[in-house]
Amino acid sequence: MERGSSKHSPRVDDQMSSEVSGLVQGPGAGGSRVDEFRQPEPAGEDQPDATTAPGGELRTGSPQGMSSEDVEARSRLGRFITMTALPGDRDALVANARENEAPADIVDALRGLPDGTRYQTVSEVWAALGHRNETTRW
Repeated sequence: MERGSSKHSPRVDDQMSSEVSGLVQGPGAGGSRVDEFRQPEPAGEDQPDATTAPGGELRTGSPQGMSSEDVEARSRLGRFITMTALPGDRDALVANARENEAPADIVDALRGLPDGTRYQTVSEVWAALGHRNETTRW
């Protein structure tokens, strides 16, 4: 037998497959929007279009003492400073950032660091650039 053991007949299997095809092939977990009643209602003439990200400060669980923009900017800096450059001084950080194809604004900011200081972490570099790190709660 080609099908092996099954609790359903081929007809029932095909029907069940067609019932869930919208969930399997549709966009995301919300299922298919082939039925008109599933289409979201458009915004009114004087209303903005719906977006997935709200405007203003996001409540993302940013650490105390930093905004979500600060966290994103520090993360952006950290993408171009690898662990091989730390601990390191200004020249090592600039060379590492260039090696990692950092944008000009990051390289310029790293060039502005004081000479002769060794930095252990990206957070120390971030603070030396004049930004705030998170504060502890205790």
